[in-house]
Amino acid sequence: LFMVPVALAPAIEHVGGVIAVGGVTGKNYLKQPGLHRTLLGDGLATSSAGLFGGPPNTTYAEVTGAVMLTKNHNPRVMLWAAGFAMVLAFVGKFGAALQTIPVPVMGGILCLLFGSIAVVGLNILIRHQVDLSEARNLVIVSVTLVFGIGGIVFGNGEIGLKGISLCGLIAIGLNLLLPGHNAWKKDAEPPERPLL
Repeated sequence: LFMVPVALAPAIEHVGGVIAVGGVTGKNYLKQPGLHRTLLGDGLATSSAGLFGGPPNTTYAEVTGAVMLTKNHNPRVMLWAAGFAMVLAFVGKFGAALQTIPVPVMGGILCLLFGSIAVVGLNILIRHQVDLSEARNLVIVSVTLVFGIGGIVFGNGEIGLKGISLCGLIAIGLNLLLPGHNAWKKDAEPPERPLL
């Protein structure tokens, strides 16, 4: 029970990240290379890090925001950036230099990166003509956003759901529980891939 939220959050964030990057680049990464392959890559990276005593790896929303802001989604550039970041991780002076960046500056950068992820999600809803004036859709989107932004926690200090894992479960639960199942406008064709 303690590990379920820990395992759930990266999986939900991974799927959201893949869809968001696909929305930015105009490609369907759920089909090619496929969600099963990207999740496997995430799992292998986390397992490898654990074997060597490192922290778990996940698909970070900050990276998705950076891809969106820079419009640089060339896989070769990403490989070079990842390799460069791994080399810099062994340079203590570089880490010390990063710690000199004032907290308000880093906070501003994080607000921009995380905010851009929310905008990507809303953009996907708009592009696929999800009718947000329909009560069902409005409830799902608004409750999910408030739970995420408000920092709501279910449970106690040891076993609790919060953040991405809580938002993902709330969105999926509301989608299944609320009456009505057609989120798309009647005169619009459904998208090639559903959001959930």
